Amino acid sequence: MKASPLVNFSRLCVHTITTKGWELEEAIDRYAEAGVCGITVWRQWLEGRNQAVAGARIRSAGLEVVSLCRGGFYPALKEKSRVEAIEDNQRAIEDAAALGAPLVVLVCGAVPGQSLVESRKQITDGIAATLPLAESLGIKLAIEPLHPMYADDRSAINTLASANDVCDELDHPLVGIAYDVYHLWWDPELEVQTRRTAEGNRIFAYHVCDWMTPTTDLLNDRGLMGEGCIDLRGIRGMVEASGFDGMIEVEVFSNRWWEKPRQEFLQSIKQSYLNYT
Repeated sequence: MKASPLVNFSRLCVHTITTKGWELEEAIDRYAEAGVCGITVWRQWLEGRNQAVAGARIRSAGLEVVSLCRGGFYPALKEKSRVEAIEDNQRAIEDAAALGAPLVVLVCGAVPGQSLVESRKQITDGIAATLPLAESLGIKLAIEPLHPMYADDRSAINTLASANDVCDELDHPLVGIAYDVYHLWWDPELEVQTRRTAEGNRIFAYHVCDWMTPTTDLLNDRGLMGEGCIDLRGIRGMVEASGFDGMIEVEVFSNRWWEKPRQEFLQSIKQSYLNYT
């Protein structure tokens, strides 16, 4: 059953990882039936598929392709691995262009035993190396700062300030930020850095979920909006006051929710979106 026309889901986007268990085709059909208007496709959902065909199917269902997730993971101890990471990010940019996605979300990476300073340098150099291709295809690159708990092996970019610093260094209109409340809500400098991000027109994406208390799994125990302690309305107000009016992307990693029927989960996402974001 389609959503009532009186209920506005025009800015609601769901990540395919959120409804893990649905193949891309089913996710497209289910999202469209539910009145969801946007989809962010994770790269593993494109495996074995023609990206252009997948993009056409998404658009024919009435959905907007919001982004492709994810690129990044630039740092490595060996130069060969860093070159391979750049090549993989170039493939991600090509995939995004074929799919019709305007941007690639970058989870930037880190290396245990390597200093965060060196990892950040390698991240900046890696993004710079992929910029010529991104520019030729018109694809934006959105750096997603991750919570400091991920600083060991997932990202050396752990605050909005550090993401802004990379953007300042690269100084390119195609380089911006994926603003994820799960990773940023705790930061005492969030308001100041949000204004800094906005001044550079860098808020390329906005991701929402909630922080459970207590959290039983730092990766796969995210809450649906309203289940946790994040000031979602306050952060959204801050982001929108800074000029952002794009899609609100629901990105929930949750073993608890993944155990439930996906259709039930999708309905809960819609209700949570209306009540808490």
